[in-house]
Amino acid sequence: MRKFLRWIVRFLYGFRAYNEAVLKTKGPVLLLPNHVSWWDWLLIGVCLEEDWRFVTSSTAAEASWIHRKLMVSRLTFPVDMNSPYAVKRMAEHLQKGGRLVLFPEGRLTCTGSLMKLFDGTGFLISKTHAKVITAYIRNAEHLPASRAPGKTTWFPRLSVHFSAALTPPEYQDVSATDTRTRLTEWLRDKMVLQKFETELEFGAPTVPAAILKSAAEEPRHLVLQDLTMQELNYRRIRIGAELLSHQWTRRFGSARERVGVLLPNVNAMPVVTLSLWMAGKIPAILNYTTGPAIMLSCARLSGLKQIISSKRFVDRAKLDLQPLKEQGIELVFVEDVRESIGKAEKLFAALRARLGLSVSDGGFQANDTAVILFTSGSEGDPKGVELTHRNLLANIWQMLSEIDLQETDRFFNALPLFHSFGLTVGLLLPMVHKVFVFLYPSPLHYRVVPSAFYNLNCTVFFGTNTFLSGYARKAHPYDFRTLRCLFAGAEKLQEATSDLWMRKFGVRIYEGYGATECSPAVTVNVPLRLKQGATGCFLPGIEYRLEHVEGIEETPAEKPTMHSQVGRLFVRGPNIMKGYLNPEANAKFQALGGWYDTGDIVEVDAEGFVHIRGRLKRFAKVSGEMVSLAAVEDALAAAFTKFGLKFSVAVVARPDEEKGEKLIAVTNEPKLTMEDVRQAVRARGLGNLAVPREIKVLSEIPRLGTGKVNHRLIEKLV
Repeated sequence: MRKFLRWIVRFLYGFRAYNEAVLKTKGPVLLLPNHVSWWDWLLIGVCLEEDWRFVTSSTAAEASWIHRKLMVSRLTFPVDMNSPYAVKRMAEHLQKGGRLVLFPEGRLTCTGSLMKLFDGTGFLISKTHAKVITAYIRNAEHLPASRAPGKTTWFPRLSVHFSAALTPPEYQDVSATDTRTRLTEWLRDKMVLQKFETELEFGAPTVPAAILKSAAEEPRHLVLQDLTMQELNYRRIRIGAELLSHQWTRRFGSARERVGVLLPNVNAMPVVTLSLWMAGKIPAILNYTTGPAIMLSCARLSGLKQIISSKRFVDRAKLDLQPLKEQGIELVFVEDVRESIGKAEKLFAALRARLGLSVSDGGFQANDTAVILFTSGSEGDPKGVELTHRNLLANIWQMLSEIDLQETDRFFNALPLFHSFGLTVGLLLPMVHKVFVFLYPSPLHYRVVPSAFYNLNCTVFFGTNTFLSGYARKAHPYDFRTLRCLFAGAEKLQEATSDLWMRKFGVRIYEGYGATECSPAVTVNVPLRLKQGATGCFLPGIEYRLEHVEGIEETPAEKPTMHSQVGRLFVRGPNIMKGYLNPEANAKFQALGGWYDTGDIVEVDAEGFVHIRGRLKRFAKVSGEMVSLAAVEDALAAAFTKFGLKFSVAVVARPDEEKGEKLIAVTNEPKLTMEDVRQAVRARGLGNLAVPREIKVLSEIPRLGTGKVNHRLIEKLV
């Protein structure tokens, strides 16, 4: 019968099972799958030997004769889930060498993602010391027999992925209650990690392939909308990207090279980016707020010959692109390209899309560079970050494995797409996961954004502390009535902002932490694991280590609490960048052997939550943008040689309710004025965000024993 049923599910669903050999592990052993559909027992059962038993509810079996037939048999282990002796009976069976299948969620998921695990499973593991095998049932949430929201189909491709036989950890000098809780968390971490690793291995290898796969599965699904209120489904996106990809090949040639993209949050931006991938090109997304000097520096660093932009955008934003033209960089406007596409070409592209014919995804490999993003635009030599297709997809699946985002969600993205947070979380994740996203061109419209969110009935929103604080002050209390998930990143979330959102809207903010080099997310708070004041736990697949830093003990607030660790954070994982374009910065990164030095001092507490204590690299985040304190110091020091050799200056950052952080110039020269500071900063070509807000005068600039400026002591003094 098992062989016959397996043939049936193989025929109907293309069913495959991976690592089945582990199911021969001798008892006591627990098999713990995720629970996404009513057919899960069948998908697991066709892989098992005779002595395996499914744990079922004896009370639920009394509902009807069908329930009794299915839930009480020689293949099941019925127990009364409301009885305190249920776990005892299961434990006795396991201790005799038995093998049980138990769904630790205790119910079907209604999100498609892993829901909370009942700690009775942790208690059972602690009492029996049984081996544990986790199982990830893939794609069953798309069955009609599932309760997950989103589109269903009669015959999705299904598979089951079994882990190795795991030995649960043992906890010494810990109460039974704490042991049960820790084992339940350990199990959840293993199940989340298994989902992430499976999706990364068996999913599409590149970002364009993942988007085109979603387009092939649901071509009429609405996925994009911008301020013009133009709606784009997957079919229209595919047609537009295919037509543009042919134009890029004709204009730029077939060689794999970088092409600049200078566009705001409009529908054209993702379509152009996808079209460049389909043409085998690597988009280098430029920050249009940095000014012509920084943009030119980024273009040179990337070796750009062409930049794709929009006439309307350039005119409305009043961008000065003349320095780019003078350097021989060709500006290609999407309006001109669109007019050059013939009607016959449009017709054939639409016909191919309607027939579902395959289209080129650019021929990229997983470890090829997918996009170039730029960090530290306020420095003279900005660093270009190479993120691969695997980096981006890894970070997408890391977040989807932890957060219960649903296909019925509606994203609202006002963060610029040259920002890694806005690009990966606000655009690529919903496009891969078949989720609607509305693109808004500016995060600074504090009155308009809440109203637009309200009118669109969106459910997922994110931003920096500065922007979220602005929206909360200007919004009506009813504007965010449909908001289900609110995420904050890119700068420290102020307690005042969090309290304001809770009081005014009844909404919790889930703070995360990351960096462009990490694609960008590293940690995130989620409803299942939340701690105020922390930035969440590490995402699955990310390793970390902490290194001691000189002088860290000098700050009492940064002394480690019991069972916690404090130090300079290094992270490693599949989401960490390929490298920098800058040769010197890249050499330092490559020398670390895959580890990325965040430059941040963090505390990791006993529960695994990360608390950001300070930035060793001394980059301040002002209005969500990184500002180099060292670059500002250099500008001031170079400008004021008239004060003599004794002149000294340092720049520190302090919290600010409006901007997130503000810069303070600390000097031993009382004659230094704010006008002098502004002129010096602007003379170096740095933006307004790099101008210190005030000056503090000290009799002497304190230094460490090594001769370095003691910035931590300065922060105490100011």
